[in-house]
Amino acid sequence: MSKRLSVSNLPRHMTGEQLQTLFSEAGLVASAKTITYLHNGETCGFGFVAMKTQEDGQKAISLFNGRLLDGRPLAVKEDGPQSKCSFGRRSRNCQ
Repeated sequence: MSKRLSVSNLPRHMTGEQLQTLFSEAGLVASAKTITYLHNGETCGFGFVAMKTQEDGQKAISLFNGRLLDGRPLAVKEDGPQSKCSFGRRSRNCQ
């Protein structure tokens, strides 16, 4: 079973491919995506990584949480469950 991680405080130039390459140091990466601004395509400093196994996910958290990347300490944690709101958007804050 895979483990989905949220990654924040990414450098503005980071791409999904670069994020995947970085996290492959911890194990097999199922997917990696950075969230970008629509107006300029620059990353918002946030992304998601899905590691292929729970063990690789834990290793990635241990390896990268707090690690400096371009002078910025990464914040890596397990991504919590999401649910769909009645209006169709995904949110953790649905009532």
